Amino acid sequence: MADKSYDAIVIGGGHHGLIMACYLQKAGMRTAILEREAKLGGAVTSEEGPLPGFLLNECAHWTRFYSHPAYSDFDLREKGLEYVFPEQSEAMVFDNDTCLVGYSALRVVDPITGRAEFSKENAQKTLNEIARFSRNDANTAEELLRRYLAKWRDAFRKYRFSPPTPWGEKNELEKLCDDPKDGIDPVYHYMTSQQIAYDLFESEELRTLFMRGALTSTGCAPDDVLGPYIFVHTIGLVLSWESAAIAIGGSQSISNALQKAFTEMGGECFTNSEVVKLLIEDGRTKGVRLKNGSEIEAKELVVSDLSAFQTICQLIGEDYVSPKITRRVKNIRYNRHNIIWANFAVHELPKYKAACFNSDCGLQPRLYIGPRNADYLATRYGAEILVNGIADRLFLFSAADSVWDKSRAPEGKHIIGVEEFAAPARFFTPGEWEQIRGEFATSIVEQWGTYAPNMNRDNVIASRVVTPYDRQFRHVNMPEGSIACGDMLLSQQDRFRPIPELSNYRTPIQNFYLCSSAAHSGVGTGRGSALCCYQTI
Repeated sequence: MADKSYDAIVIGGGHHGLIMACYLQKAGMRTAILEREAKLGGAVTSEEGPLPGFLLNECAHWTRFYSHPAYSDFDLREKGLEYVFPEQSEAMVFDNDTCLVGYSALRVVDPITGRAEFSKENAQKTLNEIARFSRNDANTAEELLRRYLAKWRDAFRKYRFSPPTPWGEKNELEKLCDDPKDGIDPVYHYMTSQQIAYDLFESEELRTLFMRGALTSTGCAPDDVLGPYIFVHTIGLVLSWESAAIAIGGSQSISNALQKAFTEMGGECFTNSEVVKLLIEDGRTKGVRLKNGSEIEAKELVVSDLSAFQTICQLIGEDYVSPKITRRVKNIRYNRHNIIWANFAVHELPKYKAACFNSDCGLQPRLYIGPRNADYLATRYGAEILVNGIADRLFLFSAADSVWDKSRAPEGKHIIGVEEFAAPARFFTPGEWEQIRGEFATSIVEQWGTYAPNMNRDNVIASRVVTPYDRQFRHVNMPEGSIACGDMLLSQQDRFRPIPELSNYRTPIQNFYLCSSAAHSGVGTGRGSALCCYQTI
């Protein structure tokens, strides 16, 4: 006899599990979340550090959850999720003391619903900045924005929040490849990141920024084929089409608001409750078994917010699935989105020399810092990462959220989050990763100081560096320290994610589903995986 009974059980309390649980509970199903850690949120959490008084985002940082349907469906702003929307969006500071600053073309005018309106003034300011490097690139950016507003934006949103179409039936973005006026050039479906960057832009600045933006968006390297989804996502970021946003109180506020919405509807959450096995009878799930031996009944369904490997090979077990599915799940790649995260507590914000080029430089919530060198990024950068753990010349992605969120640091001080790419965890021993950790912290300060001379050791109060080796133990959904729950290569996107046999969110066990970022639409806080899974259910 089961120790407890529910209509639905969600395994894993990451933000996708929380989204799924909210929708199931709202639909009238008595739902429970079972989470192995001591708190909910998974990677979408915040904690004190690197010193008392500072609040850091340990993993997920750059979020736009206000654009997810759950934001309005569950009144998350009323549940404590408050965003602020800076006027500027994305920028990159280059090593020749210039910078490319972007201003949000679509400004959020209603923080309650996340509704945005087009700002002709901001769009033109961004185009003017691009024209300082290349008039042709500015003209290209203007035409791409026209197409985005005409058709791409709506198609992108429908694609992200809809389950994949079957093979042979075009999805919303693939349909755009048939439209020569407002659509996407069909060749971009098959081009690598570097090929698209060089095909669209002539300036070193835009080429560099596009390839680095593709890395941030999905971990896709310059030699990887992006596909239309990643192409539209990346170009929208680097050209500052959508508004950037800061979650007050850090990323934890997203998980807290979802948890509050869920429990206020009557849902139940259980932390320190690790599920080790799915209970199966006649090919159908009947519930789950916990690590402590207790069993919980699921009258209707169970949903997994875990990786494909944990879901198939551990929870179900290989005896219940075909050898082909097992082989393909074990063959999922985790070699692209391997991240080193660092958080720096500082006395004062960086003072970039490039502010002489544009006085707004440094006031962006999404700020890249790196060499003006597209060929280095396209070739040597990745090779050096695989051989040495990190590259010799860093392309830092930074965010000084405390500019807008005073709760993140003591008065007069700041915290800056930094992201950089690293090798998969298995490439180095634990001792070597410790050495890389120290080298990275030193390299950041040294190279940062060439762009902003005040970013020196005296300005740094404390720092915390988390390597891919660290992350794979803290987050079981992130083997090899890859935050993507499976690389976002074209062969692991859409109707092929995580593998073709699981791309409809259903597993081989009846009424057992997969809702994590291992499924379409992949990595990132606020993507559509859980909502698409719910639609399938």
